[in-house]
Amino acid sequence: MKHFIAFGLILAGVLVGTQSATAHHSFSAEFDRNKPIKLEGVVTKVEWTNPHVWIYINVKDANGKVTNWGAELGPPHGLQGGGWRRDTLKIGDVISLNGSLAKNGTSRVNAGNVTLAGTGGRPGATLDAASSGKQEEKGK
Repeated sequence: MKHFIAFGLILAGVLVGTQSATAHHSFSAEFDRNKPIKLEGVVTKVEWTNPHVWIYINVKDANGKVTNWGAELGPPHGLQGGGWRRDTLKIGDVISLNGSLAKNGTSRVNAGNVTLAGTGGRPGATLDAASSGKQEEKGK
């Protein structure tokens, strides 16, 4: 009977581990490193959730058309280790970011770094948006 219980517990652990692993995607499954993009816009939403933090920005093109872009950042714990906090980006902040476009052609990007415009009394800084979360001062 002990063997059946042990087997059941092991099986349950494997199933839970498999489910969480499939919920997280690889970079190359969704984004194209060969399609870099730089975006500048106004923050409209920040989602500080696992497995990745997402920010949304309104970007105006050359014709004045505004598109809301979603940008995937690293995981919350990685960003926190590099100086990010839940309130690092606020609705209305003007930012620029460099990243890689989504493979499916949607207005989504995986951000490599995010630069604050340095407006409203807040200093401009470039923050690493990848999983390592390193922070560096603008201009370095």
